[in-house]
Amino acid sequence: MKYPEGTTENYTSVTEFIILGFSNLPHMERLLFLLFISIYLITMLGNILILIFINVEPALHTPMYFFHRNLSFLEICYTSVILPKMMANLLSEDKTLSFAGCAAEMYFFLLFGVIECCLLAVMASDCYSAICNPLRCVGFMNKTVSVHLAASSWICGSLVALSHTTFIFTLPFCRSNVISHFFCEIPLVLTLVCGDTYWNEIQIIVAAAFVIMMPFLLILVSHIHIISMILKMSSAKGRHSAFSTCSLHLAVMVLFYGTAVFIYICPKSSYSLDVDKLVSLFYSVMTPILNPIIYSLRNKDVKGAIRRIGIKIFPPKI
Repeated sequence: MKYPEGTTENYTSVTEFIILGFSNLPHMERLLFLLFISIYLITMLGNILILIFINVEPALHTPMYFFHRNLSFLEICYTSVILPKMMANLLSEDKTLSFAGCAAEMYFFLLFGVIECCLLAVMASDCYSAICNPLRCVGFMNKTVSVHLAASSWICGSLVALSHTTFIFTLPFCRSNVISHFFCEIPLVLTLVCGDTYWNEIQIIVAAAFVIMMPFLLILVSHIHIISMILKMSSAKGRHSAFSTCSLHLAVMVLFYGTAVFIYICPKSSYSLDVDKLVSLFYSVMTPILNPIIYSLRNKDVKGAIRRIGIKIFPPKI
């Protein structure tokens, strides 16, 4: 492990980290465990059902639902990186995580998080094209283009996750091995590094600008155009239904991207560690449970597919 130049102190190499999680709330740990395991099970069940419905229903084999299927798979992976270890810490006195385990957790969290940021932007663009330019969308958005866009999201996520994890975990750790959080989040892990982390912080801000701010701006512009098209609808009922769905999409996006911006771009001195944990819960725990409800289970095509599959499994008695 390389130490800062000009130092002669004997640093102790960190081999494991202590993830404090919610140990500052000892009387609430059992209650928090029940809350988080309920959220985890609902998230997993909702996304698994969406994957099943889309796979077995031919009417849903379209580019739009290809992205929905990718999003559901991502949410399963994304929550599985954080929640199982967090729940285990709530029940255990041993809150340690190995050095390699912390690096792996950060890598996969960044991987799935960045892919989701890119994929949500692609889905917003697809939704905009379908509503505002339907003829162009039919000709442009085919299976090949959908696969290429999804693959590009995975490549982008892999590059960002690998570069940040490698840069951070090749630095020397010596100040402490205690992380006052429920997972190995970049900003807090960086506070444990010896020496100057200025360039690492700049890299985080630049990456966040590209993978968080740019997709969010694209989503925002897409939804502004979509809302303007909705307002031109002649049917008041259709206008209300479309506006309700669009506003819910936008609300979830603001929650996901807004909290991520707060964590990775805002100055750390402007808020406390407890606020950091609370905000992190929104983008790591809450949005994965909301996405299947907002994007798929409220969708009339998905609800129609669920009814048809239900009739096949449980045919009505004559």
